[in-house]
Amino acid sequence: MEQKPPRKTSAGGTGSRAGSRDDAREDRLKAALKANLARRKAQARARSTAERDTDTKKG
Repeated sequence: MEQKPPRKTSAGGTGSRAGSRDDAREDRLKAALKANLARRKAQARARSTAERDTDTKKG
């Protein structure tokens, strides 16, 4: 049987430590994405509320 060489990660490391680094990076990216989505939803709600307020003041 032919053995495959160890898979290198983007950080250049091999082994289980690199896998945990990848997991940590993925967790950071998930958290950043979640925070970004929450911020964008809050901005959209604020814009929607501001539009409703200006519409009711006009007439």
